[in-house]
This record gives sequence, structure tokens and C-alpha cells, in this order.
Amino acid sequence: MQTRTLGRTGRDVGVVGMGCWQIGGSWGTVDEDAALGTLQAAADAGVTFFDTADVYGDGRSEQLLGRFLPTAPEGVVVATKMGRRADPHVAEAYTLDAFRAWNDRSRENLGVDTLDLVQLHCPPSDVLHTDAVFDALDTLVQEGRTRAYGVSVETVAEGLAAVARPHVASVQIILNPLRLKPVTEFLPAAAEAGVGVVVRVPLASGLLTGRIDESTTFPADDHRNFNRNGESFDVGETFAGVPLHAGVAAAKRLAQVAGDTPLAAFTLRWIVEQPGVSVVIPGARSPEQARGNAAAADLPAPTAAQLDAVEEVYRDLVAEHVHHRW
Repeated sequence: MQTRTLGRTGRDVGVVGMGCWQIGGSWGTVDEDAALGTLQAAADAGVTFFDTADVYGDGRSEQLLGRFLPTAPEGVVVATKMGRRADPHVAEAYTLDAFRAWNDRSRENLGVDTLDLVQLHCPPSDVLHTDAVFDALDTLVQEGRTRAYGVSVETVAEGLAAVARPHVASVQIILNPLRLKPVTEFLPAAAEAGVGVVVRVPLASGLLTGRIDESTTFPADDHRNFNRNGESFDVGETFAGVPLHAGVAAAKRLAQVAGDTPLAAFTLRWIVEQPGVSVVIPGARSPEQARGNAAAADLPAPTAAQLDAVEEVYRDLVAEHVHHRW
């Protein structure tokens, strides 16, 4: 698989990684054997970047990765996140003592002495403008608790604030054909700063597989059921914030743009083509999904006509719902 340097981490990672929210929780149940098999299938297919968080399944996702790592191929990079364990989730909770406690828990779950990368997990916007927070993150690096740190953000404005920080190694942001604002307003700034870009929610919670319509039902413990209106966390994390009817209509048109290529694979390859993107992290619940995601890296690049058509679909069906919000 093609590799790119993940910003200021200096580590090379495959352009298609794996998001590990799905094997942790909030997507329905994935048993341990299936989860471990999915991780192994991803690695066998060339995936070297795995993204998790301390709240995915209350640590289950990290623990599963911890079981996988002893036999993982050399060069695997694991990124985790911290901050969402704060209750209430407010800027004042982002302290050095809290960081150390969260960091210790993640290191124990993953079975490592030093994390490869820890990311603030969609923190309150005020956090990104608080010098003491980044001083505390620098301390974690100095103490050997993590090799590098980054920020996972909801909005372009938050992303721009993060890349302005001199030691932020990477920024994680939502980007897909239903969320185009980062392409022109964030990616160039990240590239200029030398900050890596991790793209999450690439398939818009499954909308961009083309297999979801307005009659699709989801388990009670699936965020696509319980977070439709942002009841539990930012609504932009579910279907990329696009109302289901608009997302389904857009997916149908995008499937036509993709032609003979499956929509999910086309979408992942489209994301990889965006200048400044380091790695995209689709989730997977089965070995077949993991292998299919990884294979997208080897597809031909979208044509100029296809790139133009994606923008047209966005303007016609999606922009009015999301562009002003994120």
C-alpha cells in the first residue's frame, strides 16, 4: 500500500488505515473473535495505522488492540484519544493531572509503555486556545508517556486553531463527498504547517456504501439509531450530519458518478486523492470489510469529470445542510 508521512510524527503510514470505533461499541455488537480477525485482516492487507479512543466501548477497543499488538507487523502505528471521559465535558477538565490519568489507562489497555499518538477527542473549542493545555501535552511527551499528540476536531475553525499550535503532529477531521468544506478551507493550511491529516467518518456512517435507505433500521446500541439528532454527541459524527433523506439521495447520485466501482471504494479513493490527506480511517466490523477498505488504495484516481461531479452533488443536495455548521 502507498504510504505517506503522518505530519510531525515523522512516521510513515498506509494511506488507508482502520478506525476502531466499530469494534469497541456504539455500532451494534462485534464479538471478540470477529474483532481480532478484522484487525488481523486489515494488517494483512497493508493497513499500518489503527485509530481508537479510550471511550470506545469504555476501553474495549483499546483492549482488543492491546491483544492484537504483540503479533502485529512491524511498523504498525496506534493512535488513541482522550478527553471524552471528562464529566462534565468542559474545558476546565483538560488538566495535566487528568491527562496523566487518562494516558495511564490507555497505556494499560494497549499494553504499551509509550503511546504512538494521543489526540484530544473533539474538545470544547476553548481548549484549542488555552496555552496551558498544550504545555500539559508537551509534558506528556517529555515524560515519555506519548511520542506525539494531535487533535480530533468537529469544525474547520477548530482544525485551523489546532494546526497553528507548533507541536500538534496531526489533526483528525471529517471529510467525505458529503463534507467538502475541509478540502478548500483546511487541507491547504494543514499542509503548509506540516501537520498530518487523519480523515474520519469517510463513509458517512455507511451512507456512502449505498446500502442504506430511509427504511433501514439499526440496533438500539448503534449511534445511527440513538444519535440522529445529536442526543449523545455532535450530530456531525452520525451520517456526517446530513439529514437521512438528503444523504440517501446524494449517495444514489454519487453511485452513478462512481460507475462500475463500488461507492464505498470510490469514496475512499476520492479521499486519498485530496492533497494534504495523510490517512483515511474507515471502520470495519468484519475481515471482508477490512480487506475491501484496504483494496480501495489500489484503485485508479478519480477522473477530472468525476471530481467535478462530486462537487456538483454536494452543491445540489448537501451543502445547505452542513457547510455553514462545520
